[in-house]
Amino acid sequence: MTTHWGSPRHTRITERFLVYHQEVVPDQLTRYNNIPGRRTPGNVSKQQYLLEMATGVDQAAGMSLVVFSLLLFTYYSVWVIVLPFVDSDHVLHKYFLPREYSVILPGIAAVILLLCIGAFTAVIMWKNRKPKKAD
Repeated sequence: MTTHWGSPRHTRITERFLVYHQEVVPDQLTRYNNIPGRRTPGNVSKQQYLLEMATGVDQAAGMSLVVFSLLLFTYYSVWVIVLPFVDSDHVLHKYFLPREYSVILPGIAAVILLLCIGAFTAVIMWKNRKPKKAD
């Protein structure tokens, strides 16, 4: 059974947790529930709630990424784990690249990933830099 955010059960669990761990005492729960920006079913309009939900396009894009990742993982696992134990003249070998690429391709992907992370970090640091003060 899942507890959805903002559900009465979620609120009760949160209140019990806060009281039990003495992070707040019961009279402070009212202040906790009235924190500006805290989303509860009573202080968020249905339109705002629907705007924050993932759209069908977002869900389709997410599902396609999950399916692609699963297919890639399955292909690579069969290529690296199963294929070495199959005879080299078996028909299965024609669907896979030579074994050397099983190391080269992930290495290239790792280098590209690190370059993208480094570029992203450089751009963020460049945008957040403060101008030097003139002495």
